[in-house]
Amino acid sequence: MNQEALQTTELRSKTSLETILFFDGTCGLCNWTVNFVLNRDKHRRFLFSPLQGETAATYLGEVEIAAMQSVVLFTGGRSFRKSSAIVRLLWKLNLFWKCCGVLLWLVPKPLRDWTYKLIAKNRYRWFGQREACRVPTPAEREQFLD
Repeated sequence: MNQEALQTTELRSKTSLETILFFDGTCGLCNWTVNFVLNRDKHRRFLFSPLQGETAATYLGEVEIAAMQSVVLFTGGRSFRKSSAIVRLLWKLNLFWKCCGVLLWLVPKPLRDWTYKLIAKNRYRWFGQREACRVPTPAEREQFLD
């Protein structure tokens, strides 16, 4: 097994039980989402990685990242995209947000994903775009993989 494959295997085994939120590091809405989760993740269950980082390349692959218009939630060895990622993210927060996630789950997936795609398509225009990825504070640093 080559060195890169060995590192990929080690990274996946180390984080297979973790919950990783992959986000567009230059998107204002995505950065808001990361801040939202950080402020509500009292048990520090989430890890974060920008789609532009090495961890995302390991988990998702470059072709998939290039076409990505979605946050990706990796949890329990599986990855979820678009509205399914948002629903599962909410399920991992406190009771209020868990209930919001259940209500969102009741909306038919095609409608949820259509709404998600509409927001994703306009996210830079509506929420702004940064020139660089979000830099975590020293207190947040251990939750960021890249």
